[in-house]
Amino acid sequence: MTETLLISPARSTSIFRGPNGIRAGWRVLIFVLLMVSMVVLINLTLRLAHAHIGGTSQLSQLSPLGTTLMEAPLFVFPVLASLIMARIERRLFRDYGLPLRSAFGADFWKGSLIGFSAISGVLLALFAAHTFRLTGLAIHGSTIVSAALAWTAAFIFVGLAEEFLFRGYLQYTLTTGMGFWPAAAILSVLFALAHMGNPGESKFGLLNVVIVALLFCLFLRRTGNLWFAVGFHAAWDWGQTFVYGVRDSGVAPYHNLLDSSFTGPRWITGGTVGPEASIFTPIVLAIVAVLFSRFYRENRYAASLSSRP
Repeated sequence: MTETLLISPARSTSIFRGPNGIRAGWRVLIFVLLMVSMVVLINLTLRLAHAHIGGTSQLSQLSPLGTTLMEAPLFVFPVLASLIMARIERRLFRDYGLPLRSAFGADFWKGSLIGFSAISGVLLALFAAHTFRLTGLAIHGSTIVSAALAWTAAFIFVGLAEEFLFRGYLQYTLTTGMGFWPAAAILSVLFALAHMGNPGESKFGLLNVVIVALLFCLFLRRTGNLWFAVGFHAAWDWGQTFVYGVRDSGVAPYHNLLDSSFTGPRWITGGTVGPEASIFTPIVLAIVAVLFSRFYRENRYAASLSSRP
């Protein structure tokens, strides 16, 4: 008499592993621990370097170089951690939203055009409300070219760093565990909380940060990658800081092309935050979302546990 041993699927799962491998929550924890380890390592290295050469140095948050150096770890560390996780999970790096074959392609440039148009639309509304005006050129001659190029490079770095940090590996992995929009909501709130330390930030400004983060998630879901969001993010910031010379999340402009001024109530102008906290910003973002959805109707984001080329 022979017996057939049937193994229940439930036996192959545990608190650590699901039917498709390590559970999403644990993968996120491993990713975060990798990031923390890198931060600790680089901080120790910098401390030793400062102790060796003596003295301290400070970087201005308002300069292109300072902005790039600040954002560099926010891009490099998540990329390295994601590469490690890709090996552990047997996935491709492009699964996490930044396929190299699409780098700076059509989606990026479309996003850039819409991002610059969006911030221009906000400021045009403020101008029509007699609360914003341009007062002239702030820089001249060859400085315009050098500043434009430097800020362009800096804000592309900002777009890459912040989009991949909040909507790259974490968005992908949490989507496999709880679904796209619940994951998007959690990460969008975290994205806003990361802006709390900005000078002059306000509650309405943070609410608008959540709204724009959800818009970036919509871009990701409909295009299938982060390049549209990276372009929009970079061009929005570039327009604020370099072109129009207005505050970007409370940060004053530096080497901006145009000088400008605001007059009127805080809820219209955005006050110390800048136009990102203006009542016109969520209106413009809603218009962008509606128009974008009409042209990008299909959901192309495939956060599947068995994603393969």
